Amino acid sequence: MLKILIAEDDFASRKFLSKFLSTYGECDLVVDGLEAIDAYMLAMREKKPYDLICLDIMMPKIDGVKVLKVIRDLETQNGVIPESRAKIIMVTALGETDLVKSAFEFGCEAYASKPIDTEKFIEVMKKLEII
Repeated sequence: MLKILIAEDDFASRKFLSKFLSTYGECDLVVDGLEAIDAYMLAMREKKPYDLICLDIMMPKIDGVKVLKVIRDLETQNGVIPESRAKIIMVTALGETDLVKSAFEFGCEAYASKPIDTEKFIEVMKKLEII
């Protein structure tokens, strides 16, 4: 069973991702970037890191790209080897290509456009060897 964090401020998207991904593991849901960082740090403290993190690019308080950077910095500081890092998939609305580009520069593995295509999402998860 995977440990999954879904950071998404849109209720419908959050509910959809949670319902879809709950077949693969236990989902924690947060609504903004600060909560995402808190959830990540708590999971690290409990030695139960997330396997998969879905980050919405546009979120209140701290956007998904900044959250991604913080998570990757924390992994580096805590000596997490690249193979053990959380797999991070950015969730994006159309037209956020520059932000997607920065997300890849900061180390995300993939991105998914809204509305989420579940078949494509499953393919990405298989490619990343999450499932």
